[in-house]
Amino acid sequence: MDDITQQTDIDPFAEVTSIVKRSGTSFYWAMRLLPKYKRDAMFAVYAFCREVDDVADEPGTPAEKMRGLDAWQAEIDRLFENAAYATRPVTRALAASIRTFDFQKEDFDAVIAGMRMDAVERLRIVDTDELALYCDRVACAVGRLSCAVFGIPVDQGRTLSKNLGDALQLTNILRDVHEDALRDHVYLPGDLLARHGCDATDARALLTQPGVVTACQELAGVAEARFAAAEAIMRGCDRRAVRPAAIMKTVYHDILVNLHRRGWERLSEPLPRSKFRKYSLVARSLLFA
Repeated sequence: MDDITQQTDIDPFAEVTSIVKRSGTSFYWAMRLLPKYKRDAMFAVYAFCREVDDVADEPGTPAEKMRGLDAWQAEIDRLFENAAYATRPVTRALAASIRTFDFQKEDFDAVIAGMRMDAVERLRIVDTDELALYCDRVACAVGRLSCAVFGIPVDQGRTLSKNLGDALQLTNILRDVHEDALRDHVYLPGDLLARHGCDATDARALLTQPGVVTACQELAGVAEARFAAAEAIMRGCDRRAVRPAAIMKTVYHDILVNLHRRGWERLSEPLPRSKFRKYSLVARSLLFA
């Protein structure tokens, strides 16, 4: 029996729920607040993102990773050509929601394109424009899909997705500067680093350069501004519609606050966060108004 036949025997909704649970993400708790038909759609979106991200992050040569992403691109192409052609559990789960929420193919394409940027042995983000493109692909595109499910008007949803997506991804980048450098990936943009006298040729050596502290501080300031803009937008939206987004904002902003407290000169120190703390933040965000 081939892989496709095996995959079509799998319950797609059970599979995407399992993927979300295994990830251990606070996304699971945020999306649990949604009605089942919306929750199923969001779990399918997240599972798609998780699967393609795993292709980019797991061991393998760049050529092998590109082939894996090519396979996902082909699957998305089939899905939008005719939902009946979807063969993987994740895309079969997505098929149930494409028309209901008017998902745009370009957003799924963008996520895959973002993973192609990641799936290299050596990565350097050239400048702030390339960083904006990367954030749009790996975070804001997901936000646009999410806002479609939440029922937020398109223009308002795109603005929210831009600000919150940037904020979340910049927080991820700042949290993982040390870990990324060890795998020869530098997401701090080259023009920002140059302004602070940093040379990113050697990723590990970059970590010891004094200017990286002020570069991180500056990028954290951008993230803070994006969080503030996202919160202002959410306060103009239907409270129930944006509650999952408010949870994500609360959890990730707390990470940024703790990065500030740890200090940017201590990039190699992990950021401990207990499950109790995470769940208390989720509970607090339920009071969002």
